[in-house]
Amino acid sequence: MTQQDPTAAAVGEALIEPRDNLSYVRGTTDIPLSNQTVSQLLADTVGRWPDRPAVVFREQSVRWSWREFEAQVDALAAGLDQLGLVKGDRVGIWSPNRVEWLVTQFATARLGLVLVNINPAYRLAELEYALNKVGCRALIAAQEFKTSRYLEMLQELAPELATAQPGALKSQRLPSLQMVLRLGEHETPGMLSYRAVVAAGERCVKRERLQAIGDALDCHEPINIQFTSGTTGQPKGATLTHHNIVNNARFIARAMRFSEHDSLCIPVPLYHCFGMVLAVLASVSTGAAMVFPGEAFDPAATLRAVADERCTALHGVPTMFIAQLDHADFAQYDLSSLRTGIMAGSPCPIETMKRVVSQMHMAEVTIAYGMTETSPVSFQSSTTDPLEKRVTTVGRIQPHLEVKIVDALDQVVPVGEKGELCTRGYSVMKSYWDDEAQTRGAIVDGWMHTGDMATLDEEGYCNIVGRVKDMLIRGGENVYPREIEEFLFRHPKIQSVQVFGVPDPKYGEEVCAWVILKHGEHASENEIRKFCEGQIAHYKVPRYVRFVDELPMTVTGKVQKFVMRDAMIAELKIEPTRTA
Repeated sequence: MTQQDPTAAAVGEALIEPRDNLSYVRGTTDIPLSNQTVSQLLADTVGRWPDRPAVVFREQSVRWSWREFEAQVDALAAGLDQLGLVKGDRVGIWSPNRVEWLVTQFATARLGLVLVNINPAYRLAELEYALNKVGCRALIAAQEFKTSRYLEMLQELAPELATAQPGALKSQRLPSLQMVLRLGEHETPGMLSYRAVVAAGERCVKRERLQAIGDALDCHEPINIQFTSGTTGQPKGATLTHHNIVNNARFIARAMRFSEHDSLCIPVPLYHCFGMVLAVLASVSTGAAMVFPGEAFDPAATLRAVADERCTALHGVPTMFIAQLDHADFAQYDLSSLRTGIMAGSPCPIETMKRVVSQMHMAEVTIAYGMTETSPVSFQSSTTDPLEKRVTTVGRIQPHLEVKIVDALDQVVPVGEKGELCTRGYSVMKSYWDDEAQTRGAIVDGWMHTGDMATLDEEGYCNIVGRVKDMLIRGGENVYPREIEEFLFRHPKIQSVQVFGVPDPKYGEEVCAWVILKHGEHASENEIRKFCEGQIAHYKVPRYVRFVDELPMTVTGKVQKFVMRDAMIAELKIEPTRTA
């Protein structure tokens, strides 16, 4: 191995700690990769623990063992098979966290159908784009969620539903969509009833046929399409295989020391990798029970579910943990059963992590980092990592993966220096669906360019310092918002903060902070700036400070900095300087 090419280590050699002071690591290979499909993973678990608790949906009063869950999956799979859906067909699911979502995840996998996760927050234009981009032949949809009237939106996009024979839709705007399965007890013109499809499947489940279909599946075939956030341009459909997500789930569970005796509370959305892989598939890979507090995240409902069900693990993005810790009734809930879980999805404030450990009894909580295109996890802390490493880094490289940190010229940077994180290995997606140009731009020689800025230390622990596009340049100085955010979190009055850049005619960009104060606290812009002066470099001190009640976020809890930037540009009446 040379310094010019640190990735040329002998095949199979683990490099958990960087060598020759270069930011490159490679995970262990002591546990072989699995060639199981999603269905085979579930079948193994059912065979080992058929009568152990598997699924709890508290709002729907559902409690199933693994055997009962498999029966539901087979019934829906048989029903979908009767409708004529075949391997490779794309089937969308547009719903909040409901038991039908979970059943659909495994029923589609049983038949080799490609499950398309539709964001519950999508509106008309986004839904139309997603369905047409991947050519969805079928869509399973809830009636409504919050202010979204799903069925009404579908009827607006496809007015032909009013007169269509259920299952035989011919729509001008949605030409690929032939069938809509609606959830709930009611019937809607032109739509099939999910319940009726399941009931039909129950009447004629032919296990031999389902088994034959399953045996013909290849673990390297596409099984799932997840749309990336698309903060610029249209969302892209990351296409994942059985091999991608089954193996990632196995190693995620291993990092948490999961077993059939664990019970995971899942308030994160199923449509996202966090819910579908880090939660559901990780649980299925070990036989751990899955507990869903409700259709969408609610801090009180989540705390109540943990306490009532005696959950041993809890997943969430930082904003979810903050909302629970700061809930007025937090002290009333007995969380002593908690042991582990994952905080991920966006940068995890160090102070929040420390509170989760000390106040929520999650002494073995782990941090995970990844992206949809890498199935998703590349780095994860372990339950035995020193607390300081678990609260200040995203852990070390996952098995069977490689990561390098590179500069703008794609050269590996020295240990400790910032650069773009690139991942290679089994977890990298197959492609962006029907988008060869975007795929070629993102994956170069097998390396997925993440767009995340990161550092590696001498022990191989990774720290995410921001997005390549988030970095701002003030007067020639590179400024990384995450660094300033971590410092401001130390302020005793601050509950949450986001830092970003706004255009400035003199310095090119200036630092702006949006701050949410803790309940009952008051502060001034000058007070926040004074807190920074003498503690961080002068060019990092926010010129603009705004106090807000909430931050613009995606449904998964990711903060939308571009929305804040646009709002500040409008407020300050800034004319962005045109540059080459």
